[in-house]
Amino acid sequence: MSSPNGRRVEVRFPDPTTNSYLAFAAMLLAGLDGVQNKIHPGDPIDKNMYDLPPEEAAKVPHVCASLEQALDCLRDDHAFLTKGGVFSDDFLESYMTLKEEELTRFRMTTHPVEFDMYYSS
Repeated sequence: MSSPNGRRVEVRFPDPTTNSYLAFAAMLLAGLDGVQNKIHPGDPIDKNMYDLPPEEAAKVPHVCASLEQALDCLRDDHAFLTKGGVFSDDFLESYMTLKEEELTRFRMTTHPVEFDMYYSS
């Protein structure tokens, strides 16, 4: 940074298949919620995450590793998304239902590796 007062915020979209409009709106609302409620964002990490030893990496907070985990977290904590009328409860419920249907379909579909392991010659 050229200024000692400069700050950098990095946003990495969670998945290339995400709806970027919904994701950006949700991240913006989460940030505003943090500012309004004075939620500490965590200490900055000035190290290369890929070079951390496993015991140090285990202490770093992680985001959800699956859609199922993300939906569980969304169900448990989504009131901040409805502030200002950006998202409605009906929209969020419909979205979660749609994504749960996608999970069900995914779980019921045989993975190509399963075909390779059990059905190929």
